Amino acid sequence: MSQEPGSPKDPTPGQKPGPAPSGGKEQPRKPEPAGPGPDRQEPARKGSRTGALWAATTISIVLLILLIIFILQNQGPVRIAFFGLEGSIPLGMALLIAAVGGAVVVAIAGVARLTRVRIKERRDRKKQA
Repeated sequence: MSQEPGSPKDPTPGQKPGPAPSGGKEQPRKPEPAGPGPDRQEPARKGSRTGALWAATTISIVLLILLIIFILQNQGPVRIAFFGLEGSIPLGMALLIAAVGGAVVVAIAGVARLTRVRIKERRDRKKQA
């Protein structure tokens, strides 16, 4: 395939395709603004640790309030049987106990994983020294 005179060439990798030069003359480029303008955005600023702590605290408080409302609205008794033990507790409390139990299982798995990673790092450091 041969290209016709005046047709645009395929851009090389990393180069943007542009309009074909007219009559062999290059068109002048507009100077780019030096500072940040409407076309450019400044890099996002990171918040402070204190700000993140306050945000996490606020979210936690809101979630706890919603949890209290959930427990208060689900006070109907539920019959529970676990390993031969039987009893009746409010539905909200039963679900809260189940959620806390699940969180404990996840926390145990996370601690076990972190412990294994730290032991491996310590062994690697001793081998390098």
